[in-house]
Amino acid sequence: MSASAFAIDGTEIMQKVYDREKPDFTKAAVQLTLTKNGKVEETRNVGEYGRCKNNLTDIVMVFLSPATVKDTRFLVKENEGKDDDKWIYLPSLKTTRRIAASEGEKPFVGTDFSYDDMSSREVDEDTHKLLKESEDKGNFKDLYVVESIPKDPKSSQYSKRISWVTKDSWIPTYIELYDKKGNLLKINEIKSITKMPGTNGRTYNIPTENVMTNVQKKHASIMKLGNIVVDKPIAERTFTTDFLNTGK
Repeated sequence: MSASAFAIDGTEIMQKVYDREKPDFTKAAVQLTLTKNGKVEETRNVGEYGRCKNNLTDIVMVFLSPATVKDTRFLVKENEGKDDDKWIYLPSLKTTRRIAASEGEKPFVGTDFSYDDMSSREVDEDTHKLLKESEDKGNFKDLYVVESIPKDPKSSQYSKRISWVTKDSWIPTYIELYDKKGNLLKINEIKSITKMPGTNGRTYNIPTENVMTNVQKKHASIMKLGNIVVDKPIAERTFTTDFLNTGK
């Protein structure tokens, strides 16, 4: 079946992914587990704070344990039409520094997520092609399958992404990420989604388990969210570099 025969095209799907409703504020406890060949290497505890304003999301992550990463703090501020701003506070240096766009491929605090994986990507930076209108994958059924290729190859560390997207909540629950040689590099899989009641009768679909696997290195990073609170206001200062510097 040609793409033109589908009722919706790849770009429309990815735009709906980008535009899906998000909580005004989120707060969660994150358990981040690193594994090698399926064996646990380290488990980290992280506090995560989020804010969505004008469909632009800011996220702060505060590492609580173990001692090797304790007090590391990370802030990403989404921008419209340009790269997101990212900063990290490193307690060993007692300083906050900006993450340059050229560092986007580097691992995020030793995980399988890169700094670019932790930020957003504009829909119009890629060409999107609907490959299949319905396919089951992982824990979810009846998903759109969309291939996304950067218009400017230099703008992404990946040569392409293939995303399996839910039709009800517009969440990519399984993403294959290919390296510059066209080989599968990583798989980002959401294992579970939880419905959370918000204010004004709104209901949000919150991914609560996210696994990033580097298939070439056989290493994985598993993020599990708990104690989730939505739409409860968080102080403006939390989303600033001053907070990164002081933790308060």
